Formats: sequence, C-alpha cells, structure tokens
Amino acid sequence: MSPGHEPVLAAPHPSALDAAARAAGRGGNAVDAALAAAAALTVVYPHQCSLGGDLIALVHTPDGTVRAMLSVGAAAQHVDVPALRAADTRMPAQGPQTVTVPGVVAGWAALAAAFGTPGALPAALRDAADLARQGATVSAGLARAVRANARRIAADPGLSALLSGSDGRAVEEGDALLQPRLATVLDELADDPASFYQGAVAGTLAVGLRRLGSPLTAADLAAHRARWAEPLTVEAAGMRWWAAPPPSQGTVLPALLTAAAAADLTEPERTRLLTARCQDASAARDRLLGDPCGQLLDMQGLLDPAPLAGALPPKPSFRPSGDTVAVTAVDPSGLAVSLIQSVYQTFGSGLCEPDTGIVLHNRGSAFSLVAGHPGELRPGVRPPHTLCPVIGRSDVLLLAAGCQGGRAQPQILAQTLPALAAPDADPVDVLGRPRWVLGARDIGFEEQTLLAEPVSVPASTPSVSPGVPVVVAEAPTDLAGHLQVVRLARDGRLDAASDPRADGGVLHRAPATPRTTVEGTTV
Repeated sequence: MSPGHEPVLAAPHPSALDAAARAAGRGGNAVDAALAAAAALTVVYPHQCSLGGDLIALVHTPDGTVRAMLSVGAAAQHVDVPALRAADTRMPAQGPQTVTVPGVVAGWAALAAAFGTPGALPAALRDAADLARQGATVSAGLARAVRANARRIAADPGLSALLSGSDGRAVEEGDALLQPRLATVLDELADDPASFYQGAVAGTLAVGLRRLGSPLTAADLAAHRARWAEPLTVEAAGMRWWAAPPPSQGTVLPALLTAAAAADLTEPERTRLLTARCQDASAARDRLLGDPCGQLLDMQGLLDPAPLAGALPPKPSFRPSGDTVAVTAVDPSGLAVSLIQSVYQTFGSGLCEPDTGIVLHNRGSAFSLVAGHPGELRPGVRPPHTLCPVIGRSDVLLLAAGCQGGRAQPQILAQTLPALAAPDADPVDVLGRPRWVLGARDIGFEEQTLLAEPVSVPASTPSVSPGVPVVVAEAPTDLAGHLQVVRLARDGRLDAASDPRADGGVLHRAPATPRTTVEGTTV
C-alpha cells in the first residue's frame, strides 16, 4: 500500500495498535489492520476476549455494499436441556454448561478471505504468537479483573495457571503474562485456521472440553460455520445506518437511533423519549430475540418495540458484567470494518482449557430455559447475542463504530452516533461527553434504574418513567461503555477516537518504521 493510503484504526489497548501498525506497514488494508489488532487482543485481554469467544462484524466495501459477519457459536448437539431445567429455572451464569462453540477464529478467516490481502492473517497470528510467547505486559485493566475475580480464578486450574507467576502469586500490573501454550496454538492457526474446528487444535480442545464437563464435542466444533448476512438498515440523523441482524441485539438499534435523532425536541424531551424507547427495546430484546435459523422471529416487535411500552425486562439471576472489545478501521478506499469479539462476562465461563491456554466464553448463559421462548436452549442453536457493531454513511461521511457495554451497547450507540454523523464534529469530544445507561442487575441495581454520568441527564428530567429512578454517578464510569470510532470524509480526511473511559487509542498512519500514535503521543 503506497504512503498516505494506510488505514486509521481505533482499539482499546496499545498492543492492538502496535499489531495494527505492523499490519499496515506490511501493506495491509483496514480489514488486515483490524484482524491484527483483534488477534493481539486475545493475548493481552484474556478477561475480555479470547480464541474461545465469538465475533460479529460489519464491513463496508469501496462500492458501498455493507455485509454482516456473524460467527456466533451454537449449543452442543447433546446438551441435556431437561437436566438444566431440573436444576434451576435459569441457565447457570458460568461453568461448562455455558460454553458454546467459539466462533472468533472462523470469523477472522472469513473476513480475511473476503476482504484481506494475501498472507496478512497468517502474519498477524504469528505476531500474536510471538506476543504470547515473549510475554505481554499485564495492563491495569487486566490486573483489576484478576483482583476482582480472585475466587473464580482460584476455582479453575487452567485460569490459575494462566494468571499466576512462577512464584504462584497472581499477576499484577507490569508483570509479563507468558502464554506458551496459546503461542503454540496461534502458530498452528497461522498455518491453518481451520485447525481450530477440524484439525489438531480442535482435537485437543474437544478432549479438554470433555474433561471440564462440557457437552461440546469435536463434531460440534466441525459443524461451525461463520455466516454472512444482510444487515438491518435505518435512516436517521442524516445518515443511513447498518446494524447486525439476529441473533444480535443490533435488531433494536434502528428504533433507538430514530428516537435519538427526533427533530424539534428540547433536550429534556429528547432524553425522556430515548430513555423510554430504550426501556421498551430492552423488554423486546429479552422477550423476542433468538436464533432466526429454524424459527420465525417477531421482527416487527424487535424493530418497533412500542407495543411493549412500559414492560420491564425480566431480572437476570446474576449480574451479567459483560466484557467485550471493539476494533474499528477505515482506509481511504472506503473499506471500513467494525469488529467486536468477546468472552461475554469477565473471564467468560470461568474456565481455561489448560492444554491450549484458551479461555472459554459463557455465551450459553444467555439462553432461556422457558419452553417456547425465541431464545430457548436447544441443540445446535445460537444464543441471543449482545455484540452490536454499526456502520453509517451519508453523502459526505463514512463511519464505523463499536463499543463495549454488554446489554447497553445499543443505548450507548444511540447517544453518540447522531453527533458523530456531523462531518465537522470532533469524535474525541463526542466520546468524552457524559452518557447514561438504563438497566438493573447488569449495572448493579436490583430494580430498573437509569445510571447517569454527571450532567448527562437534564436536571428537568427527574425520572424517565414512573418507577424508574435516576442515580447520578460521581464520575465517568466504565458502565457507560467504551466506544471506538473511525471516520472517512468525502474530502479524504480520516479521523478516529478511542473512548477515554478505556486504555486504548488510535492508529493514524503506519510509517516505514512502524510506530503507534496513541492520542497524540508516539510510543
């Protein structure tokens, strides 16, 4: 790729930016850079994403086409649903029964085959293997997760081995996180990504899953396919927006964007409308979202949740504190990608398969055990999913955005995307503005509550609806999400921003000697 044609990228960790810079320095495009960043994140952020998680992405091609990539793994063919129902009315929060087939590797391979440059993905996986072998530096965020989940880590030999130093103590910020077994797996995947599903890696992982008590088998791994799908679209805030279809909760985003962009409203009125719409969308998602394969979903109820106005979503039996990473990239050709991958909750299922060093996600905890529910647990079915990438385009601007934030992702996007649609907006300023999130146990409350960062809710909006209190946080909070955004203007100007609530930054360009520009500081 000639000078001046490198992609711009936003990601939540410096190592991801370094990996993207190397990919761009080798001549890679926006998708190559995003995949390099994504591979590095599975090494440095095992509490948030791993080879054992899922991936959903949207890609905008230079000809204006947008495609959705859903690499969401299914439940085991031999899952014992009656036994789970006999044990509880809800799915367990973590453990072997919550592990569905990991989709991230198949998603990487599909994106690379469709949009990458030859050899870019193998090179990125070898870079990630080197990072795992040499030892990534433990970040402040990972260290906090290790401290907060000490009991969970101690309960699993695989996680204990992964997150302990040679002296047996838990790793701390600044320590080297050595992952030699993961490095070996990444090297094998660089030679053949399909090995994760139908090769040596699959064989080792299947044996390990059985030892951990999971019903997943080698046949379940072999059956997985990353799937291309038509995204959902909506016109709002002067742009056309694309969101991921079911089983992604992106299905409810169009209604929220329409409310957020409503004209001729005062700010208190807009806040009241959007928060009420978020409440309705949350109820619709929890009642109507599921895997569209093999059943008809109530798409009208998801896309226009007004008939459920005032309905409260069911309370989860645990606090689903999601952990996710978003990577966004765009290059001057008009190729743009919003890629999100995740283990769902912190350290996923709470299990690390010891022979591969792979942390396993707990996406299966999102299934319902209620007979007839659209998200009912059934063999070979994909769970309802929180990952919610987005692409927007007008006559003068193209943008890709994605965020961490669990069930609140559509709410966070609805509050930020209309402002980002203005070509002269400063994305750094927009991402730094105060936000709010509406939830219950997912944001630390027993009842439906609006948690507001300071001045995010007008003082004249004391309540979003009867019985929904407003609690003002003392300062910006991680619960308001970590947003990553990149933009390409009609005049060729590229810009990007990484949420100040996270530890990431942006890659502006990759010079001949790769280096990374992080929020104005070259490192």
